[in-house]
Formats: sequence, structure tokens, C-alpha cells
Amino acid sequence: MTAADPAPVRTRDTVPAAPGRRPMTVLVVSQALGGAGMAAGITVGALLAEDLLGSTGLAGLPAALYTGGAAVGAMTVGRVSQHRGRRPGLALGHGAAALGSVGVVAGAAAGWTALLLTALFVYGAGSVTGLLARYAGADLAPPERRGRATGTVLLATTLGAVAGPNLVGPTGAVAAAYGLPRLTGPFLLAAVAYTAACLVLLLWLRPDPMAVARARAAATGPAPPSDGGPAAKKAATVPGPGQARVATGPEETDTETDTGASRTPSGRPGRRRPSGVVTGATVTISAQLVMIAVMTMTPVHMAAHGHSTQAAGTVIALHVGAMFLPSRLSGSLVDRLGAPPVAVASGVVLLVAGVLAGLLPPQGFAGPAFALVLLGIGWNLALVSGSAMVTEAAPPATAAAVQGQVDVGMSLAGATGGMVSGLTVAGAGYPLLAVAGGVLAVAVIPAVALRGVTGRASA
Repeated sequence: MTAADPAPVRTRDTVPAAPGRRPMTVLVVSQALGGAGMAAGITVGALLAEDLLGSTGLAGLPAALYTGGAAVGAMTVGRVSQHRGRRPGLALGHGAAALGSVGVVAGAAAGWTALLLTALFVYGAGSVTGLLARYAGADLAPPERRGRATGTVLLATTLGAVAGPNLVGPTGAVAAAYGLPRLTGPFLLAAVAYTAACLVLLLWLRPDPMAVARARAAATGPAPPSDGGPAAKKAATVPGPGQARVATGPEETDTETDTGASRTPSGRPGRRRPSGVVTGATVTISAQLVMIAVMTMTPVHMAAHGHSTQAAGTVIALHVGAMFLPSRLSGSLVDRLGAPPVAVASGVVLLVAGVLAGLLPPQGFAGPAFALVLLGIGWNLALVSGSAMVTEAAPPATAAAVQGQVDVGMSLAGATGGMVSGLTVAGAGYPLLAVAGGVLAVAVIPAVALRGVTGRASA
């Protein structure tokens, strides 16, 4: 096995190229549990920091911390998944998120700011797992159905993510009953939910999705770098010129392939990234930056105009639902039309969302709710289309690591958006933040997606 070959994913199961429904069902269950945990930081993280730190300008710090932590988590989970498989990688992430949730509760209860902020970082490092799981869904599907498989995994997150913000009041009452700050209630829920998600994956995710993807690559040959469009799906079914091998032992199966290594013009293995990875990464990173910046400060903006914490939680619940509910539709659009048109649409939707969030009267409930729903839909279109570009273009030999690096970029963008959002609102106001975010999205995402298509056509 050369340096460019993937590390074998070891499992005691057989590794069929068509694994059946069980692995996807397990992913769906774990995503639903993880979604409930993820919603805690989104809903009350900024409010908790504002209470403890006493500054609106620092209210974006929790988003910066847990999205900064997500950068570390994405890299770690990606590397573990590359060498050990998706099951241990995703389970590790959920376990870290559970530990971070417990730390947030302890830090807030003790009034210990350092512990709270450190725990938010750990919480973020684990919570990124919910997004990385979309690649595990794609591993389980043939090329022509990867968009829908990605959408199915993301859609499952909705079950918990929508319920989580609506439980701010009840979980807050539970926390208060035990003498804890009410805003720590959602993090109590997160600790339980992430622990359950970790156990579900460790016990039942078999065969490992990474091993399934490599078995399919060994059987059919590598997919050519592409934009995730229909032509790519058809081409992916044609065996490539590389050689693959599958070695099976009596108790475990090692699936190894050297067909996906990225090569330089000289033919030697290299670190060159296909253009589809760069294009897809730019689409998802830009959308993440805009979405985190606007979403993080919306509860603070609503509270400043007389809305209750429960009202803000309901708006965030609607937003989170819009982030994931359209996933199956977005995936189907990618499978049918290709990723670039869907990416272009995402930029337009994000523009409309930003303008409405900034200009609609904040005293009413309907305006912020409608704007945040559109913000979630635009983000979803960008995430699914950008992920399709990355999945199709990433070499199989390093796919999980490359995908982790893309999500590192998303996490860093989120950290930047979270920090800048609080400072921008404190200095210039929420309307400017929202409108500027929409303009940035429509200026960057469609241009990058269309330029990627033009570049591949002229190549």
C-alpha cells in the first residue's frame, strides 16, 4: 500500500457495496438525537453569555467559541474517520459534545466564566459531528442518489433541532428546580441527547459507511472530479483505469483502494485538490459565515425590542427547521439539475433573507420569523449543493480528511461570523449586519459556482 492509499477501515462485518437500510436508519436516529443537542447552543448560547458577561458586544462570543471549536472537531473527526471509519469518528464527536454540555452547565452554575467558555469550545468541537454525518450518508448511496442521501441525513436533524428550542421553557424549569440557571436547561438536554447519539452509533452503525464507499469504489472504479451534476453521476458508474483490491479475513474486512489518489501532471501522487472541492468549499463556507452572523444576533435583537426568550426560541426553532427540512428537496434538485444551479439559487435566497431581516419591523413576530426561515432555506441549498461538489471531487483515498478540512473552513467562517456579529450590532446595529450579509452571499456564491462550471467546461 503506497502513501497515497487510504488507511484500511477495519470492521468485523462484511462490507457490501449495497448495505441495505440499517446503516441509514441508525444515522437518522443518531442525527435526530444530535439535533436536539445542537439546538441548545444556537438558542441560548448568546443569551447565556450576555447574562454572564454583561455585554451585548460579547454576546457573539459563544458562537465564535463553539464554531471555533468545531474547526478543531471537524479536523479531528475527519482524520479519525479516514483511518478508523465513520463510526468511531462520529461517536467521538457526539461524546465530546456531551462532555462540553456538562461543562457549560457547571460553569454557568458556578459563575466561572473560564470554565463556561472552555466548555463552549468543547461543545462546538463535538457539535460539528451533526454536519459531518452528511458525508456518511453519501457514502451509503450510489452516485446518482447521493444528493438525496445527504438530504435524508440532514433532514433527520430536524426532528431534534426543531424540538430543542421549543423546550427552552420546560428545560429551564427543570434546571431551576435543581438550583441551576434557567438558561442552562437546554444544555442539560444536550448532554443527554449527545450521549444517546454516541451510544447508538457505537452499538449499531454496521457496516461502517466509509468501508461501504471504498467497497463500491473498488467494484466500480473512481468517480471523476465533477460539479455533482447528472453527467457526473452517469460517468461515475463507468469503471476507471485504476486498480483496486479488497482483502477479506476470517473475522474482519479491510477495504483498500488506491484508485482515488490525487496526482500531479507527472503522474506521481500529489496534494493537488480538484477544482470541485474548492468551489464546493467556497459555497458552503460563504453561506455559513452569513447564516451564523445573522442567526446569532437575532435573539439579542428580538430581546432588545421586547420579545420574550420563548418567542426568540420559537423563531430559532423555525429557522433551524428551515435549515434542515428542505434537505430532501435540495438533494433531489442537485441529483436532477446539478449542484451549480442550486448554489446560485442559494445566494439569491440568502440575499432576500438578509434584506428582510434588516428592514422588516422588529416589534412584530412574523417579520423576524419569516426572514430567519428564508435564511435557513438559503443555507440548506448552499450546504447540500456545496457538499455534492466536494463529495464528487474529493479523491476516495483522502475523502474523509478532505471533507473534514472543508468543514474546518465552515467552522472558522462561523467563528468569524459569530464574533463580528456582536461587534457589528453593538457599533452599527442589526439591520446593517443582516443586509450586508445578504449582499455578501449573492456577490460570492453564484459567481463562484458559475465560474467553477465555466472553468471545467474550458478545461
